[in-house]
Amino acid sequence: MRVRFAPSPTGALHIGGARTALFNWLLARHEGGELVLRIEDTDRERSTPENVEQILDALRWLDLDWDEGPILQTARSQRHGEALQALLEAGRAYHSNATAEDVKAYKAIHGADRGFRGEPQAEGAVRLRVPDDGATVVHDVIRGETRFEHVHLDDPVIARGDGSVLYNFAVAIDDLDAGITHVVRGEDHLSNTPKQVLVLEAVRAVGFGADAPLPEYAHLPLLHGPDGKKLSKRHGAASVQELRDAGYLPEAVRNYLALLGWGAGDDATVLSTQELIDRFTLERVSRNPARFDEVKLKWLNGVYIRSLPTDELTRRIEAFTGREGLERAVRISQEKIHTLADFWPLAGSLFDGPTDDPKARERWLGEEGRAALLDVAAALEQTRGFDEASVEEALGTVIERRGAKPREVYQPLRVAITGGTISPGIFESVALLGREETARRIARALARR
Repeated sequence: MRVRFAPSPTGALHIGGARTALFNWLLARHEGGELVLRIEDTDRERSTPENVEQILDALRWLDLDWDEGPILQTARSQRHGEALQALLEAGRAYHSNATAEDVKAYKAIHGADRGFRGEPQAEGAVRLRVPDDGATVVHDVIRGETRFEHVHLDDPVIARGDGSVLYNFAVAIDDLDAGITHVVRGEDHLSNTPKQVLVLEAVRAVGFGADAPLPEYAHLPLLHGPDGKKLSKRHGAASVQELRDAGYLPEAVRNYLALLGWGAGDDATVLSTQELIDRFTLERVSRNPARFDEVKLKWLNGVYIRSLPTDELTRRIEAFTGREGLERAVRISQEKIHTLADFWPLAGSLFDGPTDDPKARERWLGEEGRAALLDVAAALEQTRGFDEASVEEALGTVIERRGAKPREVYQPLRVAITGGTISPGIFESVALLGREETARRIARALARR
Protein backbone atom coordinates (compact mmCIF):
# COMPACT_ATOMS: atom_id res chain seq x y z
CA MET A 1 0.00 0.00 0.00
CA ARG A 2 1.17 3.49 -0.90
CA VAL A 3 -0.79 6.54 0.21
CA ARG A 4 -0.03 10.22 0.00
CA PHE A 5 -0.71 13.45 1.82
CA ALA A 6 -0.63 16.31 -0.64
CA PRO A 7 -1.32 19.72 0.91
CA SER A 8 -1.25 23.01 -0.96
CA PRO A 9 1.16 25.45 0.75
CA THR A 10 -1.18 28.43 0.71
CA GLY A 11 -1.22 28.92 4.49
CA ALA A 12 -1.01 27.06 7.78
CA LEU A 13 -2.06 23.41 8.05
CA HIS A 14 -5.72 23.58 8.99
CA ILE A 15 -7.43 21.06 11.23
CA GLY A 16 -9.19 19.34 8.33
CA GLY A 17 -5.88 18.91 6.54
CA ALA A 18 -4.29 17.59 9.72
CA ARG A 19 -7.02 14.95 10.01
CA THR A 20 -6.43 13.94 6.38
CA ALA A 21 -2.70 13.61 7.08
CA LEU A 22 -3.43 11.56 10.21
CA PHE A 23 -5.82 9.17 8.45
CA ASN A 24 -3.29 8.55 5.67
CA TRP A 25 -0.54 8.02 8.26
CA LEU A 26 -2.65 5.62 10.34
CA LEU A 27 -3.64 3.66 7.23
CA ALA A 28 -0.04 3.34 6.06
CA ARG A 29 1.21 2.31 9.50
CA HIS A 30 -1.68 -0.14 10.00
CA GLU A 31 -1.07 -1.83 6.67
CA GLY A 32 2.73 -1.68 6.79
CA GLY A 33 2.61 0.58 3.75
CA GLU A 34 4.30 3.85 2.79
CA LEU A 35 3.25 7.47 3.07
CA VAL A 36 4.40 9.91 0.40
CA LEU A 37 4.43 13.62 1.23
CA ARG A 38 3.81 15.78 -1.82
CA ILE A 39 3.57 19.57 -1.76
CA GLU A 40 1.10 20.72 -4.40
CA ASP A 41 2.58 24.15 -5.04
CA THR A 42 1.03 24.94 -8.42
CA ASP A 43 -0.75 28.03 -7.01
CA ARG A 44 2.01 30.41 -8.10
CA GLU A 45 0.89 33.41 -6.05
CA ARG A 46 0.10 31.81 -2.68
CA SER A 47 2.55 28.89 -2.56
CA THR A 48 5.57 30.11 -0.60
CA PRO A 49 8.57 28.45 1.08
CA GLU A 50 7.33 29.87 4.39
CA ASN A 51 4.00 28.10 3.97
CA VAL A 52 5.76 24.86 3.08
CA GLU A 53 7.77 25.11 6.28
CA GLN A 54 4.59 25.79 8.27
CA ILE A 55 3.12 22.52 7.00
CA LEU A 56 6.27 20.52 7.72
CA ASP A 57 6.48 22.09 11.18
CA ALA A 58 2.88 21.10 11.94
CA LEU A 59 3.43 17.51 10.80
CA ARG A 60 6.58 17.23 12.89
CA TRP A 61 4.76 18.56 15.95
CA LEU A 62 1.99 16.00 15.44
CA ASP A 63 4.75 13.38 15.10
CA LEU A 64 3.44 12.23 11.72
CA ASP A 65 6.46 11.06 9.76
CA TRP A 66 6.58 10.21 6.07
CA ASP A 67 8.50 7.65 4.04
CA GLU A 68 9.08 9.64 0.86
CA GLY A 69 9.31 13.35 0.14
CA PRO A 70 8.54 16.11 0.53
CA ILE A 71 8.18 16.24 -3.25
CA LEU A 72 7.40 19.62 -4.79
CA GLN A 73 4.87 19.31 -7.57
CA THR A 74 6.51 22.13 -9.50
CA ALA A 75 9.74 20.12 -9.61
CA ARG A 76 7.93 17.61 -11.85
CA SER A 77 6.90 20.09 -14.54
CA GLN A 78 9.03 18.37 -17.20
CA ARG A 79 7.27 15.05 -16.58
CA HIS A 80 3.89 16.77 -16.69
CA GLY A 81 4.80 18.37 -20.01
CA GLU A 82 5.82 15.03 -21.50
CA ALA A 83 2.50 13.46 -20.55
CA LEU A 84 0.59 16.45 -21.90
CA GLN A 85 2.42 16.31 -25.22
CA ALA A 86 1.70 12.60 -25.53
CA LEU A 87 -2.03 13.24 -25.14
CA LEU A 88 -1.94 16.04 -27.72
CA GLU A 89 -0.11 13.86 -30.24
CA ALA A 90 -2.58 11.01 -29.70
CA GLY A 91 -5.58 13.29 -30.16
CA ARG A 92 -6.79 12.69 -26.61
CA ALA A 93 -6.31 16.38 -25.81
CA TYR A 94 -6.54 19.53 -27.92
CA HIS A 95 -5.78 23.24 -27.88
CA SER A 96 -8.77 25.48 -27.36
CA ASN A 97 -9.33 29.22 -27.06
CA ALA A 98 -12.91 28.75 -25.90
CA THR A 99 -13.93 31.31 -23.30
CA ALA A 100 -16.54 31.07 -20.57
CA GLU A 101 -18.93 32.87 -22.92
CA ASP A 102 -18.26 30.27 -25.63
CA VAL A 103 -19.08 27.47 -23.18
CA LYS A 104 -22.25 29.28 -22.16
CA ALA A 105 -23.29 29.70 -25.80
CA TYR A 106 -22.61 25.99 -26.48
CA LYS A 107 -24.86 24.96 -23.60
CA ALA A 108 -27.58 27.36 -24.76
CA ILE A 109 -27.69 25.38 -28.00
CA HIS A 110 -27.15 21.84 -26.72
CA GLY A 111 -28.72 22.04 -23.28
CA ALA A 112 -27.52 23.26 -19.88
CA ASP A 113 -26.70 19.76 -18.68
CA ARG A 114 -24.72 18.88 -21.79
CA GLY A 115 -20.94 18.83 -21.34
CA PHE A 116 -18.94 21.27 -23.47
CA ARG A 117 -17.08 19.82 -26.46
CA GLY A 118 -14.68 22.11 -28.32
CA GLU A 119 -13.00 22.11 -31.70
CA PRO A 120 -9.19 21.76 -31.91
CA GLN A 121 -7.31 24.98 -32.57
CA ALA A 122 -3.71 25.85 -33.31
CA GLU A 123 -3.00 27.29 -29.88
CA GLY A 124 -4.57 28.14 -26.54
CA ALA A 125 -5.28 26.23 -23.38
CA VAL A 126 -5.36 22.44 -23.49
CA ARG A 127 -8.56 20.47 -22.89
CA LEU A 128 -8.88 16.74 -22.33
CA ARG A 129 -11.31 14.90 -24.59
CA VAL A 130 -14.11 13.28 -22.62
CA PRO A 131 -15.75 10.31 -24.36
CA ASP A 132 -19.27 11.10 -25.55
CA ASP A 133 -20.70 7.84 -24.31
CA GLY A 134 -20.56 5.93 -21.07
CA ALA A 135 -19.60 7.13 -17.61
CA THR A 136 -16.69 7.38 -15.22
CA VAL A 137 -17.43 5.42 -12.07
CA VAL A 138 -15.55 6.38 -8.93
CA HIS A 139 -15.20 3.44 -6.57
CA ASP A 140 -15.05 4.97 -3.11
CA VAL A 141 -14.22 2.85 -0.07
CA ILE A 142 -16.32 5.11 2.18
CA ARG A 143 -19.12 6.35 -0.05
CA GLY A 144 -19.56 3.44 -2.43
CA GLU A 145 -19.81 3.95 -6.18
CA THR A 146 -20.51 7.37 -7.68
CA ARG A 147 -21.31 7.50 -11.39
CA PHE A 148 -20.47 10.53 -13.53
CA GLU A 149 -22.13 10.36 -16.95
CA HIS A 150 -19.81 11.61 -19.67
CA VAL A 151 -22.57 13.45 -21.48
CA HIS A 152 -22.75 15.88 -18.56
CA LEU A 153 -19.00 16.48 -18.20
CA ASP A 154 -17.21 19.37 -19.95
CA ASP A 155 -13.92 18.65 -21.66
CA PRO A 156 -11.81 19.88 -18.73
CA VAL A 157 -8.97 22.36 -19.15
CA ILE A 158 -5.78 20.55 -18.12
CA ALA A 159 -3.13 23.13 -19.08
CA ARG A 160 -2.81 26.85 -19.57
CA GLY A 161 -1.92 28.46 -22.86
CA ASP A 162 1.74 28.63 -21.80
CA GLY A 163 1.82 24.86 -21.35
CA SER A 164 1.83 24.82 -17.54
CA VAL A 165 -0.52 22.11 -16.34
CA LEU A 166 -3.41 22.58 -13.94
CA TYR A 167 -4.12 20.87 -10.65
CA ASN A 168 -6.23 17.91 -11.78
CA PHE A 169 -3.73 16.93 -14.45
CA ALA A 170 -0.63 17.25 -12.28
CA VAL A 171 -2.24 15.31 -9.42
CA ALA A 172 -3.19 12.42 -11.66
CA ILE A 173 0.28 12.14 -13.21
CA ASP A 174 1.97 12.39 -9.81
CA ASP A 175 -0.28 9.70 -8.29
CA LEU A 176 0.41 7.44 -11.25
CA ASP A 177 4.19 7.86 -11.18
CA ALA A 178 4.34 7.46 -7.39
CA GLY A 179 2.41 4.21 -7.54
CA ILE A 180 -0.25 5.52 -5.16
CA THR A 181 -2.68 2.71 -4.38
CA HIS A 182 -5.13 4.63 -2.16
CA VAL A 183 -6.11 8.30 -2.39
CA VAL A 184 -7.57 9.36 0.96
CA ARG A 185 -8.70 12.98 1.05
CA GLY A 186 -11.59 15.27 1.95
CA GLU A 187 -15.06 14.97 0.50
CA ASP A 188 -14.64 18.41 -1.09
CA HIS A 189 -12.34 16.75 -3.65
CA LEU A 190 -14.99 14.32 -4.87
CA SER A 191 -15.89 16.51 -7.85
CA ASN A 192 -12.22 16.48 -8.93
CA THR A 193 -11.99 12.71 -8.93
CA PRO A 194 -13.73 11.93 -12.25
CA LYS A 195 -11.47 14.44 -14.02
CA GLN A 196 -8.40 12.81 -12.52
CA VAL A 197 -9.62 9.32 -13.37
CA LEU A 198 -10.20 10.45 -16.98
CA VAL A 199 -6.64 11.80 -17.10
CA LEU A 200 -5.28 8.53 -15.69
CA GLU A 201 -7.16 6.47 -18.23
CA ALA A 202 -6.06 8.71 -21.09
CA VAL A 203 -2.34 8.72 -20.22
CA ARG A 204 -2.32 4.97 -19.59
CA ALA A 205 -3.83 4.50 -23.05
CA VAL A 206 -0.86 6.32 -24.61
CA GLY A 207 1.75 4.35 -22.71
CA PHE A 208 2.23 6.26 -19.46
CA GLY A 209 1.99 3.76 -16.60
CA ALA A 210 0.02 1.35 -18.77
CA ASP A 211 0.33 -1.45 -16.24
CA ALA A 212 -0.40 0.63 -13.14
CA PRO A 213 -3.82 0.06 -11.58
CA LEU A 214 -6.09 2.98 -10.80
CA PRO A 215 -5.88 3.97 -7.14
CA GLU A 216 -8.76 3.29 -4.81
CA TYR A 217 -10.42 6.43 -3.48
CA ALA A 218 -11.75 7.31 -0.05
CA HIS A 219 -13.33 10.71 0.51
CA LEU A 220 -13.47 11.70 4.18
CA PRO A 221 -16.55 13.44 5.62
CA LEU A 222 -16.33 17.18 6.06
CA LEU A 223 -15.62 18.77 9.44
CA HIS A 224 -18.27 20.96 11.02
CA GLY A 225 -18.27 23.04 14.18
CA PRO A 226 -20.46 22.23 17.19
CA ASP A 227 -23.26 24.26 15.57
CA GLY A 228 -23.30 21.97 12.53
CA LYS A 229 -21.87 24.63 10.20
CA LYS A 230 -18.67 24.31 8.20
CA LEU A 231 -15.63 24.52 10.47
CA SER A 232 -14.05 27.98 10.56
CA LYS A 233 -12.11 30.30 12.86
CA ARG A 234 -15.30 31.31 14.65
CA HIS A 235 -15.33 27.84 16.20
CA GLY A 236 -11.92 28.35 17.87
CA ALA A 237 -8.49 27.19 16.76
CA ALA A 238 -8.34 26.67 13.00
CA SER A 239 -4.79 25.41 12.47
CA VAL A 240 -2.34 22.98 14.03
CA GLN A 241 -0.07 25.82 15.10
CA GLU A 242 -2.96 27.49 16.94
CA LEU A 243 -3.62 24.26 18.82
CA ARG A 244 0.05 24.00 19.76
CA ASP A 245 0.15 27.64 20.88
CA ALA A 246 -3.00 27.06 22.96
CA GLY A 247 -1.14 24.40 24.95
CA TYR A 248 -2.56 21.17 23.57
CA LEU A 249 -0.48 17.99 23.57
CA PRO A 250 0.23 16.39 20.17
CA GLU A 251 -0.79 12.92 21.38
CA ALA A 252 -4.15 14.26 22.58
CA VAL A 253 -4.71 16.08 19.28
CA ARG A 254 -3.91 12.89 17.35
CA ASN A 255 -6.36 10.95 19.50
CA TYR A 256 -9.13 13.53 19.07
CA LEU A 257 -8.67 14.04 15.32
CA ALA A 258 -8.73 10.27 14.77
CA LEU A 259 -12.23 10.14 16.28
CA LEU A 260 -13.60 12.77 13.88
CA GLY A 261 -15.47 10.60 11.42
CA TRP A 262 -13.91 7.32 12.52
CA GLY A 263 -14.81 4.98 15.34
CA ALA A 264 -12.83 2.27 17.07
CA GLY A 265 -15.89 0.04 17.16
CA ASP A 266 -16.37 -0.06 20.94
CA ASP A 267 -17.02 3.61 21.82
CA ALA A 268 -13.49 3.93 23.19
CA THR A 269 -12.43 7.57 23.54
CA VAL A 270 -8.93 7.59 25.01
CA LEU A 271 -6.72 5.65 22.62
CA SER A 272 -2.95 5.63 22.47
CA THR A 273 -1.32 6.20 19.10
CA GLN A 274 -0.38 2.54 18.89
CA GLU A 275 -3.99 1.54 19.59
CA LEU A 276 -5.13 3.88 16.80
CA ILE A 277 -2.66 2.26 14.41
CA ASP A 278 -3.77 -1.22 15.41
CA ARG A 279 -7.48 -0.47 14.97
CA PHE A 280 -7.60 1.91 12.01
CA THR A 281 -9.42 0.86 8.85
CA LEU A 282 -11.18 2.90 6.18
CA GLU A 283 -14.25 0.70 6.53
CA ARG A 284 -14.96 2.33 9.90
CA VAL A 285 -14.94 5.86 8.51
CA SER A 286 -18.40 7.42 8.51
CA ARG A 287 -20.02 9.14 5.55
CA ASN A 288 -21.61 11.75 7.81
CA PRO A 289 -19.96 15.08 8.65
CA ALA A 290 -17.88 15.05 11.82
CA ARG A 291 -18.04 17.79 14.46
CA PHE A 292 -14.90 19.40 15.81
CA ASP A 293 -15.62 20.65 19.33
CA GLU A 294 -12.72 22.33 21.10
CA VAL A 295 -14.47 21.86 24.45
CA LYS A 296 -14.25 18.09 23.98
CA LEU A 297 -10.65 18.37 22.79
CA LYS A 298 -9.78 20.36 25.92
CA TRP A 299 -11.40 17.70 28.12
CA LEU A 300 -9.43 14.95 26.37
CA ASN A 301 -6.24 16.99 26.62
CA GLY A 302 -6.83 17.29 30.36
CA VAL A 303 -7.06 13.51 30.60
CA TYR A 304 -3.68 13.23 28.89
CA ILE A 305 -2.13 15.92 31.09
CA ARG A 306 -3.22 14.16 34.26
CA SER A 307 -1.78 10.87 32.99
CA LEU A 308 1.70 12.30 32.39
CA PRO A 309 4.43 11.72 34.96
CA THR A 310 5.05 14.97 36.83
CA ASP A 311 8.61 15.27 35.55
CA GLU A 312 7.46 14.92 31.95
CA LEU A 313 4.66 17.45 32.38
CA THR A 314 7.15 19.80 34.03
CA ARG A 315 9.50 19.47 31.06
CA ARG A 316 6.69 20.37 28.67
CA ILE A 317 5.38 23.28 30.73
CA GLU A 318 8.88 24.69 31.18
CA ALA A 319 9.42 24.49 27.42
CA PHE A 320 6.00 26.09 26.80
CA THR A 321 6.48 28.96 29.29
CA GLY A 322 10.23 29.45 28.91
CA ARG A 323 10.57 29.27 32.70
CA GLU A 324 12.53 26.85 34.86
CA GLY A 325 12.20 25.42 38.35
CA LEU A 326 8.48 24.74 38.08
CA GLU A 327 8.24 21.12 39.26
CA ARG A 328 6.63 21.79 42.68
CA ALA A 329 4.09 24.16 41.14
CA VAL A 330 3.35 21.68 38.35
CA ARG A 331 2.77 18.93 40.90
CA ILE A 332 0.13 20.95 42.75
CA SER A 333 -1.48 22.21 39.52
CA GLN A 334 -1.65 19.02 37.47
CA GLU A 335 -5.18 18.08 38.53
CA LYS A 336 -6.55 21.54 37.74
CA ILE A 337 -5.26 22.29 34.26
CA HIS A 338 -6.50 21.10 30.88
CA THR A 339 -3.81 22.64 28.65
CA LEU A 340 -0.22 23.75 29.08
CA ALA A 341 -1.47 27.31 28.67
CA ASP A 342 -3.67 26.93 31.76
CA PHE A 343 -0.67 26.56 34.05
CA TRP A 344 0.68 30.10 34.21
CA PRO A 345 -2.65 31.89 34.82
CA LEU A 346 -3.24 29.40 37.64
CA ALA A 347 0.20 29.30 39.27
CA GLY A 348 2.25 32.16 37.81
CA SER A 349 1.54 34.50 40.71
CA LEU A 350 3.39 32.10 43.02
CA PHE A 351 6.53 33.06 41.10
CA ASP A 352 5.94 36.61 39.87
CA GLY A 353 4.04 37.95 42.86
CA PRO A 354 0.36 38.74 43.37
CA THR A 355 -1.69 40.13 40.53
CA ASP A 356 -4.06 43.03 41.07
CA ASP A 357 -7.73 42.08 41.01
CA PRO A 358 -9.75 44.94 42.56
CA LYS A 359 -12.95 42.89 42.55
CA ALA A 360 -11.26 40.09 44.46
CA ARG A 361 -9.90 42.53 47.04
CA GLU A 362 -13.28 44.19 47.46
CA ARG A 363 -15.04 40.84 47.81
CA TRP A 364 -12.66 39.11 50.19
CA LEU A 365 -10.49 41.71 51.93
CA GLY A 366 -13.16 43.74 53.63
CA GLU A 367 -13.40 44.02 57.41
CA GLU A 368 -14.25 40.36 57.99
CA GLY A 369 -11.69 39.12 55.48
CA ARG A 370 -8.91 41.21 56.97
CA ALA A 371 -9.78 39.96 60.45
CA ALA A 372 -9.59 36.38 59.21
CA LEU A 373 -6.29 37.13 57.52
CA LEU A 374 -4.83 38.46 60.79
CA ASP A 375 -5.80 35.21 62.48
CA VAL A 376 -4.25 33.22 59.62
CA ALA A 377 -0.99 35.16 59.89
CA ALA A 378 -0.79 34.43 63.62
CA ALA A 379 -1.60 30.74 63.17
CA LEU A 380 0.96 30.23 60.39
CA GLU A 381 3.63 32.01 62.42
CA GLN A 382 3.23 29.47 65.22
CA THR A 383 3.45 26.26 63.16
CA ARG A 384 6.50 24.11 63.78
CA GLY A 385 6.69 22.87 60.24
CA PHE A 386 5.51 24.51 57.04
CA ASP A 387 4.55 21.59 54.86
CA GLU A 388 1.08 21.11 53.39
CA ALA A 389 -0.20 19.14 56.40
CA SER A 390 1.02 21.79 58.84
CA VAL A 391 -0.61 24.57 56.82
CA GLU A 392 -3.88 22.65 56.64
CA GLU A 393 -3.85 22.09 60.40
CA ALA A 394 -3.16 25.78 61.11
CA LEU A 395 -5.95 26.98 58.83
CA GLY A 396 -8.29 24.41 60.36
CA THR A 397 -7.76 25.92 63.79
CA VAL A 398 -8.59 29.38 62.45
CA ILE A 399 -11.83 28.09 60.87
CA GLU A 400 -12.82 26.33 64.09
CA ARG A 401 -12.00 29.27 66.37
CA ARG A 402 -13.88 31.75 64.18
CA GLY A 403 -16.82 29.43 63.52
CA ALA A 404 -16.33 30.28 59.86
CA LYS A 405 -16.90 28.47 56.62
CA PRO A 406 -13.65 27.28 54.97
CA ARG A 407 -13.95 29.73 52.07
CA GLU A 408 -14.22 32.66 54.52
CA VAL A 409 -10.66 31.87 55.56
CA TYR A 410 -9.20 30.34 52.41
CA GLN A 411 -10.29 33.05 49.97
CA PRO A 412 -8.89 36.07 51.87
CA LEU A 413 -5.62 34.15 52.15
CA ARG A 414 -5.69 33.25 48.46
CA VAL A 415 -6.28 36.87 47.46
CA ALA A 416 -3.44 37.95 49.73
CA ILE A 417 -0.86 35.56 48.32
CA THR A 418 -1.91 35.54 44.64
CA GLY A 419 -3.93 38.71 44.12
CA GLY A 420 -6.93 36.78 42.80
CA THR A 421 -9.39 34.03 43.61
CA ILE A 422 -7.85 31.26 41.51
CA SER A 423 -4.75 29.26 42.40
CA PRO A 424 -3.62 25.71 43.02
CA GLY A 425 -4.76 24.20 46.32
CA ILE A 426 -4.42 26.73 49.13
CA PHE A 427 -2.42 24.43 51.45
CA GLU A 428 -0.09 23.48 48.62
CA SER A 429 0.32 27.08 47.46
CA VAL A 430 1.18 28.39 50.92
CA ALA A 431 3.64 25.55 51.53
CA LEU A 432 5.31 26.22 48.19
CA LEU A 433 5.77 29.92 48.98
CA GLY A 434 7.26 29.13 52.36
CA ARG A 435 6.84 30.80 55.74
CA GLU A 436 8.66 34.06 55.04
CA GLU A 437 7.19 34.81 51.62
CA THR A 438 3.68 33.94 52.77
CA ALA A 439 4.02 36.25 55.78
CA ARG A 440 5.38 39.02 53.57
CA ARG A 441 2.48 38.76 51.13
CA ILE A 442 -0.11 38.68 53.92
CA ALA A 443 1.46 41.77 55.53
CA ARG A 444 1.46 43.59 52.18
CA ALA A 445 -2.22 42.76 51.63
CA LEU A 446 -3.15 43.97 55.14
CA ALA A 447 -1.21 47.19 54.68
CA ARG A 448 -3.07 48.00 51.49
CA ARG A 449 -6.22 50.06 51.83
